[in-house]
Amino acid sequence: MSVTLLESGIVDVSFGEDVKVIKPVNLYGCEISNNCFIGPFVEIQKDVRIGKRTKVQSHAFICELVKIGDDCFVGHGVVFINDVFSNGGPARGNKALWRHTQIGNNVSIGSNATILPVTICDNVVIGAGSVVTKNVVKPGVYAGNPARLIKKLE
Repeated sequence: MSVTLLESGIVDVSFGEDVKVIKPVNLYGCEISNNCFIGPFVEIQKDVRIGKRTKVQSHAFICELVKIGDDCFVGHGVVFINDVFSNGGPARGNKALWRHTQIGNNVSIGSNATILPVTICDNVVIGAGSVVTKNVVKPGVYAGNPARLIKKLE
């Protein structure tokens, strides 16, 4: 039996000023802006950008092709997805099938939410445990599976 052990850690990450990272984490090929907080047991993959003053809590998974704006909050256990199985199953390395996710500024995502490849506008709250399957184009509070607008925000 052959086993290959790979180390998690921090590799090829562009950090802004005053960033706090609580180990252990797996961060690689990403950009984390000024005054961010990254909790323990977080994975942030390559080509991800985290905006200024954003907090990512423990056990979050942020896959490739995700951009998160400034002043955001990503709760415990939040999962981002870039492969929607458009061919009936996993893309299996065919990154051309992956999709982008864009999170605006001042967005809070509650614990254990799942975010599919969508765009979320500024000033949005996503409730804990919600599944975001469609673009969010109006500020407000969204919750459920699939997530729906439950309260408008001005």
